[in-house]
This record gives sequence, C-alpha cells and structure tokens, in this order.
Amino acid sequence: MPNSVQFNEALPNISKSLEMYQRGLQVQSPITQTLAKGPGQFSKGVAPVYLQKGKGARVWDVDGNEYIDFNMGIGPLSLGYCIPEIDDAIQAQLKDGITFSLMHPLEVELAEILNGIIPNAEVVKYSKTGADVTSAAVRIARAYTGRDKVFCCGYHGWHDWYIGITSRSGGIPEGIKNLSFTFPFNDIESIKNALDETVACVILEPFIFEKPQNNFLQELAEICKANGTLLIFDEMWTGFRIALGGAQEYFGVKADLATFSKACANGMPLAILTGRKDVMSLFEKDVFSYTTFGGEALSLAACKATIEYMQKHDVIATLNSKGEWIQNEYNKLVSYLGMSEITSCVGYPCRSMLTYQAEGQNPLALKTFMQQELLQKGILWGG
Repeated sequence: MPNSVQFNEALPNISKSLEMYQRGLQVQSPITQTLAKGPGQFSKGVAPVYLQKGKGARVWDVDGNEYIDFNMGIGPLSLGYCIPEIDDAIQAQLKDGITFSLMHPLEVELAEILNGIIPNAEVVKYSKTGADVTSAAVRIARAYTGRDKVFCCGYHGWHDWYIGITSRSGGIPEGIKNLSFTFPFNDIESIKNALDETVACVILEPFIFEKPQNNFLQELAEICKANGTLLIFDEMWTGFRIALGGAQEYFGVKADLATFSKACANGMPLAILTGRKDVMSLFEKDVFSYTTFGGEALSLAACKATIEYMQKHDVIATLNSKGEWIQNEYNKLVSYLGMSEITSCVGYPCRSMLTYQAEGQNPLALKTFMQQELLQKGILWGG
C-alpha cells in the first residue's frame, strides 16, 4: 500500500487560547513558567496554548476542545488528572490546614514509607522543585568531600551550578561556570580519564531515552566510590516510574544521593532528596538548605496517597505494559508503511520518544506535522 495516511478531521478552534496568549504577552515575561509547556514546543497556530481542566487521561482547553493528553503535565501526573483517591487525601488535609508553625506528622510518616521503598533512603529531605533538591545534593556533596567540581549528564534544573554550562548562562559568574563539566552517557572511559581528587560528585539521569550499556551505571558507582566522589542519581523521570524505588531498584545500583519529583505526588509540588545518613547529616550543622514550604502538608498527603495507590493497583506494571504496547505498535506501523528509516519509538516503555532521522528533512518540521495531525484526532502530544 502507499506510505501515506489521509486525515480528514478539522483542526480545533483555538481562538480563545490565542486571545489569552496575546493578553499574557502584555503582562508576563517569560510567557510560560515551564519551558516544555510553552507555545514554542507545539505547532504554532494549531495547538492549544491554555488548558482549563483535566480528568483521567483527558484534558479540555479554554475553547472547550477535548484531547487525550500524552504529556500528562510534562511528567508529574503519573496516575492521571483528578484521581479520586489522591484528591480525597488532599481535601481531607485541606480541612485541617496547609502549612503550620511547627512540623507536621506527615513529614515523618512519608519519610518512613520512602525509607522502605527507595534503596538509598537512609534519610529523607523535602523541598518543592527538582532544581531545589538537585542543587541541595550538589551542595552537600561539595561540603562532604571538600571538593568543588561537578560532572553532570542530563538536565538538572535552572540553578547556577548546572545552567551555567548551557547556552542560556546569562547572569552566571565565570567562576561558577568553570566548576561544572558534562560527559557523554554510556562513555565510561571519558569519566575514568577525567575523574580526579577535585571532583565532588557525578550527577546524572540514570537514563533519558538511551539505555545504559555494558553495566555502565554499576561501573560508574564503583569508579566514584574508588575516587571518593559521591554519585547522585537525578530521578525526576525515573523515580516512581521505571520502578517504585526508581532506577536504583530497577538497575540494582545504589547512589550516595538521589533526587525525585514529578511522579511522586500526582501533580502536587513536592521534591525529595534521599541519601546516606552520614552525608545528609551535614544538613544539621554545616550545610543550609531550608524553605518555608518544604513541609507543606497537602503535597505530603498527595505523595503518601500516590504511593499507596501505586502499590495497591500495581501502577508500575501497568505503565510498562501499556508503554510497551505503544512502542511496539508504533514501530510495527512505521515498518508496515515503509518508514522505519525515517521514524521510530525508542527508550523504555515508561518513558519513550519518537525519533526522526529522514535524510534531507527537518526533524522539527516532521515533529510539527505529526503534532498537527494528532490534534486532528484529538490527541495532545509533545514529542
């Protein structure tokens, strides 16, 4: 058959979205609080710009159009929008209060749960964003080792120590930029050659879409230990997704420190730092990392309820089985259409990505076209 598919559905009317966007441009800078949610990530003039509500896997934009959401809040909605068990836990806590003048029992109760499911969670610290806890992890690693340099691989937030080595490093002193270095994923030799007694920590996402090869994570842990360098897993995407205990559980590798957010509280703002007690004890005296809303009770209640829901319904198995089906069916379809050399679905079932590698073609144009055609089918997809 010919390698083409005909879509006849009309594109959604997004006039209210576009009007709201113009209003936002007058009073906001930047226009989006999360880069991955911004209009530059979606088909301009075709995709909605603002969503109004969600339920389960479906969302509605400000024009009333309904979509199946393949983005799920850019990661945090591991169970779906407005899950009754999670919402009930939030509402029950809301009746008692949100934040208090002293610590709340949920801080202890949740830490005990995390201690039982995350391999390195000897002790636990809370904050509000992934950037908060990755930065806290790097700071305490520097304090513990007495070293300054950081090796990193992946995306680790907006704070100076990391974003200073990217193209958007305005406002960051050169001295800070000169302390962080990147390395290629799966390239153990590059780390062996560069690691020395000046490196405080190696921080990385255990995987993004490329899978670890040749016991990369296990060997990395051994190299770091031998060098007196702390290993930090940034588990914003892997935590509560590849396994309940994250990549440490899945790959059988224990990091000195690990950071979590996104999927842990089904959309509520919570970030978690777990780690060795001897390292984390420095927060008690030498290292300062506190925030007013770190113990905010609604998010703690949501996290506790989310973990309990995941355990009761075996959500991890469901994520992987459905993700595997999508990967396999997509790759079978493109093979059937004779397009395997142009596009494929790669990564792990719980976090996959479509790739475009057509020679002589613009990958972003191909992605934009696919977004546009999926919108006609009522699917909101970011790529």
